[in-house]
Amino acid sequence: MKKLNELTIVEARELLDKGEISSFDLCKACLDEIEKSDKEIQACLLVIREEALEKAKEADEKLKKGERSSLLGIPYLCKDNIVVKGKKTTAASKILENYIAPYNATVINKLNDSGAILLGKTNLDEFAHGASTENSAYQTTRNPHDLKRVPGGSSGGSAAALAANMCLFAIGSDTGGSIRQPASFCGVVGLKPSYGRVSRFGLLSMTSSTDVIGPLTKTVLDNAIVLEAISGTDKKDATSASFRPEAYLRYIETKIEKEKDLSALKIGLPKEYFDKELNSEVKEKVMSLIKKAKSMGAKIIDVSLPYTKYGIPVYYLITPSEISSNLARFDGVG
Repeated sequence: MKKLNELTIVEARELLDKGEISSFDLCKACLDEIEKSDKEIQACLLVIREEALEKAKEADEKLKKGERSSLLGIPYLCKDNIVVKGKKTTAASKILENYIAPYNATVINKLNDSGAILLGKTNLDEFAHGASTENSAYQTTRNPHDLKRVPGGSSGGSAAALAANMCLFAIGSDTGGSIRQPASFCGVVGLKPSYGRVSRFGLLSMTSSTDVIGPLTKTVLDNAIVLEAISGTDKKDATSASFRPEAYLRYIETKIEKEKDLSALKIGLPKEYFDKELNSEVKEKVMSLIKKAKSMGAKIIDVSLPYTKYGIPVYYLITPSEISSNLARFDGVG
């Protein structure tokens, strides 16, 4: 039998709604795992144990009254470049060592509205500049599967914490792979949503034209649940879109989970991504999944993305330019 902190969101939701477990015990199990494991993993920069447990008690009272929502009573951790009112937001930099945010990011407000319970803030490469979470000004996060290895970055703290079952889901940010890469390194599901799907209000800007907040979860279905909760238009972010992916969540629940049917999906295989430099084990894993998707009815199509080779050069023109502009606001701070 799984420990409480090892549950997925879907599993915990069912048990919470039936009254078979409490949010208090669920959150406590995650907090206890942080206390037990994080001395070695070093995924968390801030843990708000007492406040989280009080919120869990409130969630349990709501559940007893029959209130229901997808994330009510579900514990999570958030990358420390997303502001939370009254809490330190350091972006893993000494420049912001004593910065207390006076407001919530929109994504935090949405998660509060959904009933999710914040346990703390996670480590990252300083100002999200890195791909290993070795570049934090405070600590080096380790991969929970092998403490001698990195968890990836810059959302390495979120990915490592989730993989170590310190929470049921985590929030990160992705500019050039900062959710997807650590999710891959740590064996969890990480999504960079389409630009504009999730409000960036309250995210400390790195590269404003490509920054995106997104979820890290234990399963694809869990990812859809969190994405639905945090997406949507926001008057405080002019680049946010009004589209909400409820249909996506329903599709995952009915077609994939129940009917095992992918017949409505087309999956493109860009030939540029399968060149001789691709690691053979990675290629084998990808092709194995493609074979499985095909057996479930997905249409597999060979495509070409000829401008792929320009992706990294263009990234390194845009990103340093926008970073230098965005971080100029911190010049002389601290």
